Amino acid sequence: MTSWFDSAFNATLVIAGYPIFWREIVGNLFGFASAVGGMKRRIWAWPVGIIGNALLFTVFFGVWFTNPQHHTMWGQAFRQVFFIITSVYGWWRWRQTSRGLGKDAPAVVPRWATSRERLAYLGVWVAGVVLLQWVFSAIGAGWPAPRWYFWCDAWIFVGSMIATYAMARGWNDFWLAWIGVDLVGIPLLLHSGFLPSAALYAVYSAFVIYGFFVWLKASRTERPTTVPLVDAAP
Repeated sequence: MTSWFDSAFNATLVIAGYPIFWREIVGNLFGFASAVGGMKRRIWAWPVGIIGNALLFTVFFGVWFTNPQHHTMWGQAFRQVFFIITSVYGWWRWRQTSRGLGKDAPAVVPRWATSRERLAYLGVWVAGVVLLQWVFSAIGAGWPAPRWYFWCDAWIFVGSMIATYAMARGWNDFWLAWIGVDLVGIPLLLHSGFLPSAALYAVYSAFVIYGFFVWLKASRTERPTTVPLVDAAP
């Protein structure tokens, strides 16, 4: 049984002489499915995303799980952990906001973040990047990474958390946050040799732009039939 598990866990697909873990491919497919569910505002998007996050953690955390790139991407790895934590919150929140709605009704009605909310998350983003780039550089990458690498990794890490939280809150802003993450994430993943993730991010960027306009239209045409108690919290 252990031998079978090890073989499946470490199975690779070789493309042009380049080995890629199947779990990186599958994890990203789960991530994309979660994004589709998020655009449609379906609760199942959260548990599907959690599965993808768990798989991708094993790909990026090369210190514990050997990967073909021989790189540990600290920001990419640990953001999967925070994705899972934030996704549990989002899963709970969307279940709360969908109570009393029809079976096929979207779980949330999108809206823009208020000026106060936007100022708060932008402040957290900037402060988080400044702090975490120092933390990541102190830990090291396990390979001779240039200084800019840690700033990029921190940007992706914090931006991903902001985007996921904004999605849980039902803010249109979350799509724009993802665009900011992708603009840095795609070049960094290509530089580090995580080709399936980079390719998915490129496809995802186009999808994010489409999803933004879908949510924007919904925020202009839909109105919540009830105001859940959960929304009374600041």
